[in-house]
Amino acid sequence: MSLFNKIIEKAKAADIKLVFPEGQDPRVIQAATKVVNEGVARVVVLGTEAEIKKSCHDACIETRNFEIIDPLNSDLLPEFAQEFYTMRKKKGLTEEAARLTMENRLYFANMMCKKGLVDGLVAGSVASTGDMLRASFQVIGTSPGIKTGSSSMLLELASPSPAGHTSLVFADCAVNPDPTAEQLVDIAISSAQTYYSLTNQTPKLGFLSFSTNGSADHESLNKIKLAASLTKVKVESEGLNIIVDGEMQADAAIVPSVAASKCPSSELKGEANVLIFPDLNAGNISYKLVQRLAGASAYGPILQGLAKPVNDLSRGCSVDDIYGVAAITACQSVS
Repeated sequence: MSLFNKIIEKAKAADIKLVFPEGQDPRVIQAATKVVNEGVARVVVLGTEAEIKKSCHDACIETRNFEIIDPLNSDLLPEFAQEFYTMRKKKGLTEEAARLTMENRLYFANMMCKKGLVDGLVAGSVASTGDMLRASFQVIGTSPGIKTGSSSMLLELASPSPAGHTSLVFADCAVNPDPTAEQLVDIAISSAQTYYSLTNQTPKLGFLSFSTNGSADHESLNKIKLAASLTKVKVESEGLNIIVDGEMQADAAIVPSVAASKCPSSELKGEANVLIFPDLNAGNISYKLVQRLAGASAYGPILQGLAKPVNDLSRGCSVDDIYGVAAITACQSVS
């Protein structure tokens, strides 16, 4: 069974509810219908009755199998506005501004997540990534112990890695251009959680660089060395089931025979399944090379580090893309 099919099966078993804020998009209506029909999740779609009716018509959907909420006319709006005001008043937000903000369906959807009315959120077919992230950080915030939101790419390999892995997680590939060592720790822990939530396998993290355990000396390596060290301390102090090593070259991270030669004492033993890159340039370039040259299937960017599962779509996404992201979000909600 392919990794994607395993994700679908895990999502089906989770019995969770998702919110799709962009009911004005016929693709969202088609995807919501498919998600519910196939038992991946229950769905709430946000939009006015006129928007939903038009989207259903354009999507050739005659029977609605999802819940509909119009934020502007919802009984939840006053409660959400008051809570947002309480959260943000020290930053100068007024009650009027809080209500206006909550009328925005992205903020309304995020508050549904925060309040536990839904388990996760999928949007971005209409909204920009910046708008998505802004709403989620302001309403939901980051997970306990995590200060930095980030992203990862899940790569399903065309053939197994030298260590036998059929899937790898690359991070960060879309959010943090030049993370500090402390931010890399958050990215690493969040990526480990993402990997486990989607595969149920022990995360094995390799912090990548052009040096393996001090084989080179350059100031640019200090950040990666410190991040790996801090992550090891965090994993040990919190008793996390994660294996960590670095700094190391990519071949030492994923090829057991190379690891045996370059770093024989490494706990990873060349079996890394989560690769942490020093910056966005390296992460983004690497996943695209593996995708395009090695024929890997790439899923993401998967947002991570938030207190509730939220995932962003490309504005050029297909119905199947939305369906896949919904399944990933469902799995993240039960990790």
